[in-house]
Amino acid sequence: MDIATLFGLILGVVFLYLGMTGGGNSIRLYYDLPSIMITVGGSFCSMLINFPLSQFVSGLKSIKWAFFTKALSVSEVINNLVGFAEKARREGLLALEEEAQQSGDPFLQKGIQLVVDGTDPELVKDILEIELAFLEERHKANKSFFDSWAALAPAFGMIGTIIGLIQMLSNLQDVSSIGPAMAVALVTTFYGAIMANFIFIPISGKLAIRSGEEVLVRQIMIEGILSIQAGENPRIVEEKLKSFLPPKERAAVRRKKGTEEVTTGA
Repeated sequence: MDIATLFGLILGVVFLYLGMTGGGNSIRLYYDLPSIMITVGGSFCSMLINFPLSQFVSGLKSIKWAFFTKALSVSEVINNLVGFAEKARREGLLALEEEAQQSGDPFLQKGIQLVVDGTDPELVKDILEIELAFLEERHKANKSFFDSWAALAPAFGMIGTIIGLIQMLSNLQDVSSIGPAMAVALVTTFYGAIMANFIFIPISGKLAIRSGEEVLVRQIMIEGILSIQAGENPRIVEEKLKSFLPPKERAAVRRKKGTEEVTTGA
């Protein structure tokens, strides 16, 4: 569970509720079923028109990555790859096959298996980079799904407002109905703004961050696998992979490793 996403969602709901009910206003002022049908239902149907069903379903499923994610530890990935490099130098590349299967990461398993099978280094690089490129494309497709919804929701909010204004203007002879009718017309714009700025844009942003993190880890894996195949010294492999990280994170990896060594020695 991503605590930041959950905390932001809960806190946002609380602040919105307090703001909407401030001054003794009832929350019922902001409920209007026709407005919900226009804004939520209309934008939902437009998304179905805009995207193939398979991509629509995939986009909806990707919501879970904003709340639940198994974060890959970069330091752990680097340590594993350095361990593979050490074992390869001691026992040969064939000894890595079992180690890779135990890692539980399909991308790493595929790369190591290609190396164990004696695949040409350039071909290994090409295969893994192609897989990484398509991974990025899938992530971009999920992000664009929510970007599109974030654009459509306010538009349907405006459509609902226009519909409400037309209905209000058609009944101007009843002066007492103008105020309530105007309020209802504005509720649809409110719904669209909430959907876009409180739900879809933040989800799109979180998916972009998740994608960047995963792509970085995969790039580290590719470089580590190729270095292992080239028979590079494990110390060189470690320093090369750390170069993917900002200086502060490199220092944290070193401190972690040093702590483990001290604990083992004790």
